Amino acid sequence: MAQMKVEYLVLGMVSTNCWLIQNTDTMELIFIDPADNAKELIRHAERLEAKPAAILLTHGHFDHILAADELRKHFDIPVYVQELDEEVLEDPALNLSGNWGTAYSMQADHQVKDKDELEIAGFRIRVLHTPGHTQGSCCYYFPDEQVLVSGDTLFAQSYGRVDFPTSSPAAMRSSIHRLLSELPEETAVLPGHEMTTSIAMEKRYNPLA
Repeated sequence: MAQMKVEYLVLGMVSTNCWLIQNTDTMELIFIDPADNAKELIRHAERLEAKPAAILLTHGHFDHILAADELRKHFDIPVYVQELDEEVLEDPALNLSGNWGTAYSMQADHQVKDKDELEIAGFRIRVLHTPGHTQGSCCYYFPDEQVLVSGDTLFAQSYGRVDFPTSSPAAMRSSIHRLLSELPEETAVLPGHEMTTSIAMEKRYNPLA
């Protein structure tokens, strides 16, 4: 099993958690939800002596994607997104960038779907499609390490907003129920905003549990 090192930077106008998942055996690195400030992320990767391998997006909202294209070009690495959120990436009205500043759009290199198994940087990563916050929101589950990067689906004692374009309260409830029923209680949850949690904690305290 690969040795995992997890770090994060809080970036952007709405304090997004950008996760950096590193295989310390190979020094390969995965960026998950690179909010903005690509230069700071590049500097941080260099301090880690990392070999960036990929960028994973949990969904297409502007506060999770603004550094993705610059990182992709700098390190020559691919961007992954759930297939239904490609539309969100490409449309400033859906990714909300036009509401907060300059309209922004981009395209991913790879579209993934529910239950896809990715092999990146020596890690086995399972894609869990968890609509609710957006139509193509997803979580990335590292089963060997029991780590879930949950984006804006599952928060500590909370969950992502469901009042945006392509949001669905009913889908969010179903997605939360799925995560809490399918994943081991020991699973560490790394959300898109604020503090970390665990599946065990959310089974007890999440309002949608």
